[in-house]
Amino acid sequence: MPGRTSTKNFEASQATQKSSSQPLKSRRTTATPTVAIPDEGPSSSLRARICAIFSDAQKSTAAHRKLVVGLRKIQEECCYESTSSRKQDKDDFGEDDFSVEIARCVIRLMSVKKSEGAGDRIVRFVGMFMRRANEKETPSTRLTSHILSIILPLLASKEKVVRYRATQLVAHIINSLDSVDDDSYHLIRTGLLKRVRDKEPMIRVQAVLGLGRLASNEGEDDQDEVNSDSDDASGLLDKLLEVLQNDPSAEVRRALLLNLPLAPKTLPSLLERARDVDAATRRALYSRLLPALGDFRHLSLSMREKLLRWGLRDRDENVRKATGKLFRERWIEDCVRPTGAPEDTTTQQTAPPSLEGLLELLERIDVINSAAGTGIAVEAMKEFWMGRPDYRDVISFSDPFWDHLTPESVFVARSFNDFCKEEVNGKFEALTEDKMPEVTKLAFFVQRYVNDLINSIRYNSALSEGEQEEDTIEQEFIVEQLLYITKALDYSDEIGRRKMFALLREILAIAELPEEITKLVVDVLRGICGSEAAGEREFCGIVLEAVAEVHDNVMTEDLLENESFHSARSELSDSTPTKAGSATKAREGGDISEIDEEKAIREIMINMKCLHIAQCMLENVEGDLQQNVHLVTMLNNLVVPAVRSHEAPIRERGLLCLGLCCLLDKALAEENLTLFLHCFTKGHDALQVSALHILSDILIVHANLVAADNVDPALQKSVYKIFAKGLKASTTPEVQTAATTALCKLMLTSVIRDEDLLKQLVTLFFDPAAKENPAVTQALSYFLPVFCHSKRENMELMAAIAGSVVHNHVNLADEMNEEEEAVGVNIVGNMLVDWTDPRKLVVQDAGSIHWNEAGGKDATAVNGDIHLTLADSLLERALAHGCSREERKVLLTMLGKLYITSNSSPKKLQAVSDLIAEAMDAKIATDTTTKNVLSKSHLALGKVIGEAGEARLSVEDQPADPTIADIETKVEEESERDETQGQVDEDQAVTGAQDTLLEELLNDEEEEDL
Repeated sequence: MPGRTSTKNFEASQATQKSSSQPLKSRRTTATPTVAIPDEGPSSSLRARICAIFSDAQKSTAAHRKLVVGLRKIQEECCYESTSSRKQDKDDFGEDDFSVEIARCVIRLMSVKKSEGAGDRIVRFVGMFMRRANEKETPSTRLTSHILSIILPLLASKEKVVRYRATQLVAHIINSLDSVDDDSYHLIRTGLLKRVRDKEPMIRVQAVLGLGRLASNEGEDDQDEVNSDSDDASGLLDKLLEVLQNDPSAEVRRALLLNLPLAPKTLPSLLERARDVDAATRRALYSRLLPALGDFRHLSLSMREKLLRWGLRDRDENVRKATGKLFRERWIEDCVRPTGAPEDTTTQQTAPPSLEGLLELLERIDVINSAAGTGIAVEAMKEFWMGRPDYRDVISFSDPFWDHLTPESVFVARSFNDFCKEEVNGKFEALTEDKMPEVTKLAFFVQRYVNDLINSIRYNSALSEGEQEEDTIEQEFIVEQLLYITKALDYSDEIGRRKMFALLREILAIAELPEEITKLVVDVLRGICGSEAAGEREFCGIVLEAVAEVHDNVMTEDLLENESFHSARSELSDSTPTKAGSATKAREGGDISEIDEEKAIREIMINMKCLHIAQCMLENVEGDLQQNVHLVTMLNNLVVPAVRSHEAPIRERGLLCLGLCCLLDKALAEENLTLFLHCFTKGHDALQVSALHILSDILIVHANLVAADNVDPALQKSVYKIFAKGLKASTTPEVQTAATTALCKLMLTSVIRDEDLLKQLVTLFFDPAAKENPAVTQALSYFLPVFCHSKRENMELMAAIAGSVVHNHVNLADEMNEEEEAVGVNIVGNMLVDWTDPRKLVVQDAGSIHWNEAGGKDATAVNGDIHLTLADSLLERALAHGCSREERKVLLTMLGKLYITSNSSPKKLQAVSDLIAEAMDAKIATDTTTKNVLSKSHLALGKVIGEAGEARLSVEDQPADPTIADIETKVEEESERDETQGQVDEDQAVTGAQDTLLEELLNDEEEEDL
């Protein structure tokens, strides 16, 4: 800036009164200005120059920099004395003149609608000019204060367009400047805080954009000085965090997410947006906020795991992609970067692949806990291998890699093997052949690490109390990951297959083997044996041999221990004097009782181990139980005795095995169905959940047990009673959840079709108490619309119970306390109408579609019988005694929202029409709204019935198919046939498929009333 001193007086009080008449050039599509513009003086050359610059600025942003320079020169001419002796202009303008002309153009901006791009370009231009002009100059500071003094009162305008533009300009000015004076700061803060509560989301977005900048610069001292009025009672940051959590507009929440300062106080609330209902907001968190956050290792371990789990399992594909990119590009770079190196978020260069960095990354997400089974680490590494081909090419699994495995390194090998095997079309199959060891070599690695694990387990069991135990968690994890690798191997190599088969058979017979590893060993054995029937029989035989070996080895060890104990006791008794005999017998009795207790506990553990192996085997079997002699033997010798055991753990695991056996044999399931019903009735919570799962699985596999025509009514009633009791178990959420999900599955598969149970499900969905069990609410939110819209029979069942559902909900609302908030009855009615709308059937049946002459589907004429059934249910309930006034009003109001067409059943049309006439005669409608609905519905139904009768008559009047004689006759009368054919085509066009007449009539009459 030139070093010139200001000589022209600045009169702010007079500047606001100056005006002119030349408007800012804009498109004619903008609204009529709603801002009061004061009287403007005559035009001047300064006004012409400034208006020309603003006119060019609103056309395009490409020339904004050049226009800012030109406007800045005009400002210098007005605010400073010229160094040149030659006069530039005959008019002498001052600083106040320049400020008035700028303010005059800004005022014209206030009436420009949001849809006008010229308004946004002017806002950007003003912000750019303010940022350039306020770098060093005091006159520009006064110009900013002058513009703000004019714009801030407009924040409270009644016009939403004016409020929007004023808030937008203020927010843009704040974000363009480094600082503002104290008076303006407090005025801006107060005005924008009021706009945060504006009813228009677009205004709230601009308000939080400005407040976000203020919050980033506001210190604790500023918050302490805030007045204690309604708007300034608490800190600005607390108010913005409240808006972030509770604002209904996704745009407002997203604007705050990207503009709030990153601080320990705000970080938890910002990271919560990973569960936002808006997909774009969730994507913004993963694609913009987290990469700018810095080193992810500053986050807690639980937060890292949650962010990965929420992002990679998000329902939106773009969020999943953003999370995968964050993990494989940003987080890995934090681990690869040398310790102490500065963070560089500006460059896009990636560090070379580093196995050490990858291992640290897995350690930072706690791979031992997050990779169990199909944990989130499995999905994260799948995304990693997909997006990092450099790591795929560099990684190597040579022999030294397998000699010193860690949880992180073995998981790298497992995830790489799974990725290459699961890729479509075998794109990366060659990588596994080149990098992974062959089956025989891998079998030796498995054997080595299994031996290490068993030795550690046995060492820990032999320790006395107080001695330090070895941690076997990492060893168990390493063996599990090795078994996952073996599960995905190709066993076409017979030598490797035999080696692995013998090894796994030997491992399975180890009694100390952990349960998770046992399950994996059984799964791998099932894959090695093959999927055919012979392979299944071989698999069952091998597993049962291992079960017998486990049981026999342990029992033999116990027998040897007992024999040695008794022999030692007999020798000791022979050498004991007679006087001490009584004391010795007393000690022997105590020792024997302890030995018996230990023996009983050990026997329980061995039976539990055998039952677990059998359970894992049954989960991998699909054939008929009676055709497999090994399964029959296991059932008689292991499962049945376990069910009859007096020990609760053995009995419950035996019930699980028995339930799996019932899935393989219908007769066995029919025999034991009452047993599972008894377990639910008399068992504790966990046993009730297991019984419900077993019952639902059995009924889905053997649907004829309760769905056949010749089913025992008592048995069917008992089954229905169990599910009804489970739905009412509000004090035990686990049981209620299991009953709800099981019943939903059975009703979706049409195994159970009961009106009372469906009515109970719908009532539970609208029950406010169900909010305490989110799993039930989520299951019903998915089930009810899918159940109704999937099949016509299901929709008809829902329509039949609609009246009773409304009645139950009204009674439930009356019984609730004033503090409890129930779902509105009108909302219940609207949802019932939506669930029974025949137009929303996913699979249209013969009653819902028609076929045109070309053989194409014509679904325009939808059968409206379902809503006639709904109308019948509603009217029957409205005419019943005991129907309250509020309930009757809702029922009758629902009639006006039904979809009824002329191709519906004539009998149902007439029946509903008669019910409406009966309701009108009984005068059940007490208010004007329901009276109008009844009268309009009656008239509409009469018209529909008339149209349906005309359509049937036109079909009956159509001539039959012509015979050969008729054709010969018509050939002779060709001209007459052409005229007749044209008339028939015209009649058919008139009597085609018709849209709903009821909705059309109701809509027309409502418009007339308005």
